[in-house]
Amino acid sequence: MQAEKLTEILARHAGREGPLLPILHDVQAAFGCIDAAAEVSIAKALNISRAEVHGVVSFYHDFQEQADPRPHVQLCRAEACQARGAEALVPAAEAAAGERVRLSSVYCLGLCSAGPAARAGDTVYARLDQAGLVRLVEEA
Repeated sequence: MQAEKLTEILARHAGREGPLLPILHDVQAAFGCIDAAAEVSIAKALNISRAEVHGVVSFYHDFQEQADPRPHVQLCRAEACQARGAEALVPAAEAAAGERVRLSSVYCLGLCSAGPAARAGDTVYARLDQAGLVRLVEEA
């Protein structure tokens, strides 16, 4: 069934200009990861090397090589968010996350003037303080 779904995703993007990132986002959404077999299929469909596909998968923090069913919260730790106190929030966020929530660092969510920022799912949260971030992690 996975091969059928992957074939469907690839067909949906056939003929599209610059299809790699949209394909990768669709594969990540459908399967929770982009594994080596998917990289090979995508490379073949786009007539590029697997190394090119893997380079993109490993570069962007949105793509995972292995599925992780836990809720995911991304905390921006770029310079602007650091300047607004993001680093001081990390210990409380890690404690709240424990093993139940996957907490990861990213280096810009695009809310540089309104940090500290975090993302859960498709929603980005700004001006977080410790209580707000802990609540976000606990509700994930």
